[in-house]
Amino acid sequence: ANYGITALPHLADLMITGPVSSGPVSKTASREKVFSCYPDMEDEEYECAKQIISRIAAQAYRRAITEEDLAGPMEFYDRAARESGFEVGVRTGLQSILANPSFLFRFEEQPENAYEGQLYRLNDSDLASRISFFIWGSGPDDQLRELANEGKLSDPKILESQVLRMLSDPRSQNLATSFASQWLRLQEAGKNEPEPYLYPDFTGQLKEDMIRETQMFFENLIREDRSVLEMVSADYTFVNERLARHYEIPGVYGSRFRRVNLTDPNQRGGLLAHGSILTTTSYPDRTSPVLRGKWLLDNLFGIRVPAPP
Repeated sequence: ANYGITALPHLADLMITGPVSSGPVSKTASREKVFSCYPDMEDEEYECAKQIISRIAAQAYRRAITEEDLAGPMEFYDRAARESGFEVGVRTGLQSILANPSFLFRFEEQPENAYEGQLYRLNDSDLASRISFFIWGSGPDDQLRELANEGKLSDPKILESQVLRMLSDPRSQNLATSFASQWLRLQEAGKNEPEPYLYPDFTGQLKEDMIRETQMFFENLIREDRSVLEMVSADYTFVNERLARHYEIPGVYGSRFRRVNLTDPNQRGGLLAHGSILTTTSYPDRTSPVLRGKWLLDNLFGIRVPAPP
């Protein structure tokens, strides 16, 4: 029987080898970010290495650097530089930074006399990391870190101006692709594979479009500071031609996503009508009122549903 599924030609494996013979190290953007200085004489190597390692350690540890912080990486530099030269020494020092717990984990300093369960104010460096990883999904930039080092970030006006600056930066897309995706469990939509014999037109590309629609909707909500009620009652959404055709929205062409106003908001308005949420709360062959009810209570109402008896 023909169920409408066709095995199209596809690429199964791809292997890239080379270069077979390597030449001298070339100048690259990433290399120039590391080597902010380069010694002309042998007696300049240590100070140049210390400058490089200090700068990168401050970025990696997300705070001001002390001599104690530098002791370990500079010891690694000394050992490697004696045997293999300046560049290998710098590389070894940077390797030790990337293996340091201060880079791998975000430690937050507690007051000395803090008791269990006590509320206390974060210091400025820890606060910088908190908001940076929340909004950008990465460590604080130079401006944010310098304000934290100067103790100015805890000033409410400066903090607000920095948050607004960070939200206007393209890196704030992390709020949609990371925070919102985890909160709304969009990864579950990515894992759900609708039964192909029942839904032969459902493709992996369509599923990615559904997830992107929800991410763009949330990102727009934040950027335009819109009402949180629009999450369940919006009269607009974001679609490209493939998703618009699936939703039966006319007049949308091409792969580019754009905002469209909905003629019938009750049909596709708000998160509860997004294909990503509906896919997340379905089984491969049917919808599930139980999964949808649990998702609604867990994610929107914050009510934890106990396991079934």
